[in-house]
Amino acid sequence: MKSQRLLELLGEIGDQYILEAAPSGKKRRSHTVLGKWGAIAACALVLLAACFGSWALEAEAKEYQAAVQFFRDYGMSTDGLSRADIIAVYRDITTESFTFSKTAEVIKNSLSANFISGYEIEQDQPTPEETETLWNYWNHVSQSNGLAGSNQEGVYYTYSSTYKMVDSLGYEIHDTSYLEKYDGDTLLWRVEVTDFRIDGYCTVSDGVIVFGQDDVSAGWQNACAWLMKIDTDGHPVWQQRLHHGFGGEYVADIVENEDGSYAVFSRGDLAYFCLSQYAADGTLLHVSKTEIGNCGIWQAARIGEGYIVQLGSPLSQESMRLVKVDYGGTITEAFSYSSEDAYYTITDMIEFRGKIYLSAYAVPKGEEDEKGAGNRYEIDDILQYLYENDIYEISSEELTPLVRENYTALLLECDPITGTPQTFYSVKGSLGGKLCVNRTGTLLWDVESITSTYYSPATSAFTIGGTSTVFRYTFDEHGQLLDQEKTGDMVDYRR
Repeated sequence: MKSQRLLELLGEIGDQYILEAAPSGKKRRSHTVLGKWGAIAACALVLLAACFGSWALEAEAKEYQAAVQFFRDYGMSTDGLSRADIIAVYRDITTESFTFSKTAEVIKNSLSANFISGYEIEQDQPTPEETETLWNYWNHVSQSNGLAGSNQEGVYYTYSSTYKMVDSLGYEIHDTSYLEKYDGDTLLWRVEVTDFRIDGYCTVSDGVIVFGQDDVSAGWQNACAWLMKIDTDGHPVWQQRLHHGFGGEYVADIVENEDGSYAVFSRGDLAYFCLSQYAADGTLLHVSKTEIGNCGIWQAARIGEGYIVQLGSPLSQESMRLVKVDYGGTITEAFSYSSEDAYYTITDMIEFRGKIYLSAYAVPKGEEDEKGAGNRYEIDDILQYLYENDIYEISSEELTPLVRENYTALLLECDPITGTPQTFYSVKGSLGGKLCVNRTGTLLWDVESITSTYYSPATSAFTIGGTSTVFRYTFDEHGQLLDQEKTGDMVDYRR
């Protein structure tokens, strides 16, 4: 927003001053010509200064403070400017005169520092055949009360759990968890896990590692985290229970190191950040604990000889906080991304050619503070519109444009040292998806384009659901867009 305002201010400056502020060519020396009335005003100023010197100094000091604050508010640098220059630029802009020769230079330099160049990608429209496929999928979703099965192609994993009733306890406890590997619709193998409840998995070069927790039946029991390595053929290789001294611990993410070992990121007692290093055979090598307070650990990626980790909380709409962590688990740096007019959510991150790439999406902030909206803040404006107009039924044709208008997928290319975004790509009506590097060494970015939606106010798990079509974008080693592809995959949208 500030960059946009600076652009507007620059547009109000005379062309001669913009040319004068240009980096190329010699700048003309400006000459100030005082007429009769200017000379009289200058004499009056001298007399006032002689009689009321202390008052003038105080007034100048207040104006200077106001000018400095103005520069800060608009993200403008004061480097290379004298005290008089800062005041003069401040007066020039606030009075809308735009006649001071240095004003254009200050604004242009500030734009260069604060404005991130980027590119908007326009998606290809679906063909009639693709529209028919979407309709068939949508109809299946509708018939199944919004609960559709997987529509993925290629090799992928799924997990699930079953529970059993214990009469002596009066409630159900975990019975068996399953990890399944599919190729399209074909089940390749299934692994049963009874020692713990599977909460997630991470694929590695020679298989997959599932993680989860003890299913505790009493408050005094510890909920320890678990790991299990499974090879590509579905054979369990090793299993480890994490004993880090916490009453409760959960695994957030696992990253495979270059030497085949594994970095396991977990959270202990809802307050500690943990990094455990495990050898390829499952042997514990190192563990570190750092108290970070009430902050969740969402995902991690390897960068250089260390890692970058996403921290945040959905209740506070904080999802753009990143920390750099060394191999030993020490947090070395932290940076975050925010905006005055939008909420941002990171969905994936990866190191590529020495830079950090963040897949994310943005939703606009409402006119009011929406901290109380909880997890529904993304669609709060849409729900308010529906509630205020007593709309309890709405067609997909009417609802989908409202939902699409609410989302913009983003790919941020960031400096690995400072975390500063250097450029970005955006896709309207979409959510940022997975990032990966393919075998040819190019970067792949999946974008989930929202194509159909439905309104379900009576459903407890979500209020707006729908279907997204997956587009895949390919980037070369320099981060330049090479290709756009419709993958044929469809994923569910739930909020």
